[in-house]
Amino acid sequence: MKFTVCEMNDSTALFQEDWRRLIQHISKEKSDCVLLPEMPFSPWFATGPNYEESVWKRAVASHAEWIERLPELGASIVLGTRAAEKSGKRLNEGFLWSQERGYQALHHKFYLPNEGGVWEANWGHPGDGTFTTAVLDGAKFGYMICSELWFFEHAQQYTKDGVHILLAPRKTEKKTLDKWVVGGQTAAIVSGAFCLSSNSVTSAGEFGGRGWIIDPDGVVLGTTNVRQPFLTMELDLKVAEKAKGTYPRNVAVPRVDNRAR
Repeated sequence: MKFTVCEMNDSTALFQEDWRRLIQHISKEKSDCVLLPEMPFSPWFATGPNYEESVWKRAVASHAEWIERLPELGASIVLGTRAAEKSGKRLNEGFLWSQERGYQALHHKFYLPNEGGVWEANWGHPGDGTFTTAVLDGAKFGYMICSELWFFEHAQQYTKDGVHILLAPRKTEKKTLDKWVVGGQTAAIVSGAFCLSSNSVTSAGEFGGRGWIIDPDGVVLGTTNVRQPFLTMELDLKVAEKAKGTYPRNVAVPRVDNRAR
């Protein structure tokens, strides 16, 4: 299968131009599957610590509108996250859209940071903590959205679940890019899966781009940059299947007797 990762502008006008260019890239490369950045369909909103309902509602509406435009990309599978409301909760929803099945909610972000410029815990609610998988066209997908990438116990669970593609859409700043690539490499090694990530980008560096494709042994196969914001590669899913039986994925976890002695 051919997979595409990207970096796309956070501003509405520049994003629309990136969207047009992404459509052209997918058509040229004949990509089967594209991963979009985290919450790409509105400018980032949780910039301050105080939740504003009108701002959140605009983000939800904008994401809903753009979800209807996913068929424009021309890929069989589109992945990413959106601002969504469900059962009274404000959620960061990882989705899988396909020409075959339409829209499917796959995961709700569980680990929400709270710091300058990224006040997610104040603006939203955590998901239920389940890290589910989805299978389509022979590929098994699992999400670790942005900050979730650092909680490697979920990467270990994805090893047991047989995931081929670990999805890590992000909104991460320019000055920490090298650290995030290391996180992607580690998650790939732990899970024995290809790790794919797409990121937003801003001119001031609040978000720094650099999407990536990393193989199950942590080798960076390619990254995006300002001159080449889209990257498409053909990946052999059997590589991820074989990786599950090799070190360190094949280390047996011993049972621990916690009874007092």
